[in-house]
Amino acid sequence: MTDDWTLPFREALAEAEALIADPPFEVTEQERAEGYDYLSGCIRSAVQAAFSYDLQHPVLMNGTHQYARQGLDNPDAIYFNAYLDEGGTYEISGTRGTTADLSFQVVDGNYTPEGSPTTLAAFDDRELDVAEDGSFSWTFGPELGATKGSSVIIREVYSDWVGERRGTIRIQRLDTAGVPRPPVTRESVTKRYAVAAKAVTTRIRTWFEFPKWFTYREPVNTLTVPRTTPGGLASQYSSLGHYDLRDDQALVVTVPVCAHAGYQAIQIGSKWYVSTDYEHHQTSLTAAQSQADPDGKFRYVISTRNPGVANWLDTTDHATGVIMLRWQRVEQPLTEADGPVVELVELDDLADHLPFLPDNRVTPEQYAARIADRQVGVARRMIS
Repeated sequence: MTDDWTLPFREALAEAEALIADPPFEVTEQERAEGYDYLSGCIRSAVQAAFSYDLQHPVLMNGTHQYARQGLDNPDAIYFNAYLDEGGTYEISGTRGTTADLSFQVVDGNYTPEGSPTTLAAFDDRELDVAEDGSFSWTFGPELGATKGSSVIIREVYSDWVGERRGTIRIQRLDTAGVPRPPVTRESVTKRYAVAAKAVTTRIRTWFEFPKWFTYREPVNTLTVPRTTPGGLASQYSSLGHYDLRDDQALVVTVPVCAHAGYQAIQIGSKWYVSTDYEHHQTSLTAAQSQADPDGKFRYVISTRNPGVANWLDTTDHATGVIMLRWQRVEQPLTEADGPVVELVELDDLADHLPFLPDNRVTPEQYAARIADRQVGVARRMIS
């Protein structure tokens, strides 16, 4: 028997690097560098998932964050997931923080280059019995129809990054409580390296394909009407699009303030279908971070150059990229009237498309303070 325990993983890394080196789209040198940074996050998450995988005693993993991005990850969300087993009984418990949303989804299968997983259950904390001290628990078992390929995904979503505080959450499999974990063996370790090998290449291939099915089907510099997010939560609506801008152009995205959504936000992302640097640049905005005009609308400006307005979305020198708007905790179905209107304008003519412009201006000092708040907010919620 060979002593090369990690050979499949190393071979997968070479394959993954080849995928990044020759993606199915043109890249600039900056985007190529970002691709290799993206690869590091894919490796990190693949190893974490493979070596934290435990059907007998599942653990909640935070495998998507600013150092491991995927699937146009939401800058406002902390993501957790745990793997489930057929026939298992589980308790998810914790304390509710003050974040804008806390949602749960049980899926059968994974995101793959062929499609999305099947949702077995999806709801938010409004369906939980949350005590006065914020504590809650949810117990579920075989009635959900989970199989060995199922998992639970939990999203805790912020609107005010600085003012809101996350809660606590854990998972325990009740029917295996008290049973010790078996010792680590050669077979178990080599198997985990093989699982990580498959995960790292599948992740890259999946997010090459996913935007083709939805985002890039739309004409450039447009956004779709709000609709339930493909493969996502029942209580989440989204609007998708992509942009292509010259340095002297801007997109003005006008969207009503949604009074019947507990969370509303917009973000832009890169060709790798991941968030761009939302910690040190204003590449996303929630309702709490946005400035609403007196007519009850948010007017966002997407441009490569800073126009000096509050609701600017910084492309971080990406002439092309993807756009997504999200609404969560909706109290009624969203319609076209709740969605965005997009205008492609000359940057020099921007004032003609911002009717409340004098009140929208921000100074360089004010913008720097906004970035400082983003840095604080991300640091406070970071889970390593």
